[in-house]
Amino acid sequence: MKKSNLIFSILYTLGGAALLFVALLTDSVLDSLLFGFAAGSICSGTVMTCKYFYWSSPKNREKYQEKLEAEKIELHDEMKEKVRDKAGKYTCVLGAIVVSISIVVFSILGKLGLVENSRMIVLYLGGYLLFQIAFSIAIFQYLLKKY
Repeated sequence: MKKSNLIFSILYTLGGAALLFVALLTDSVLDSLLFGFAAGSICSGTVMTCKYFYWSSPKNREKYQEKLEAEKIELHDEMKEKVRDKAGKYTCVLGAIVVSISIVVFSILGKLGLVENSRMIVLYLGGYLLFQIAFSIAIFQYLLKKY
């Protein structure tokens, strides 16, 4: 395994410890988020460190090379690449549909007085929809020029 994996795992763990330290020393409304991020970072870093040492041991190096080879074949299979591309396209379209429906629903709920600040929610969702459309077009044009 690459040495950078070990470095990143240690950085995750240290970052989580720093977040835990900040959460313990401060008393704010963000404490629950800080504890959550700290726990996630510490656990992720610990698991990554354990995986590094497991796959780096001499008895597992051969199995690791086989695993890497299988992953490489899996990632570069043409049929699976096309299926991933289609899945990404459908996900993007479905996301745009859900955001569009959400805009209508929050507009109606705001007019009925059931949701406060519905205007901000609608503006945010509208901005996100425009962002999603603009970047899907931009990324498509970039990839079209690249290939």
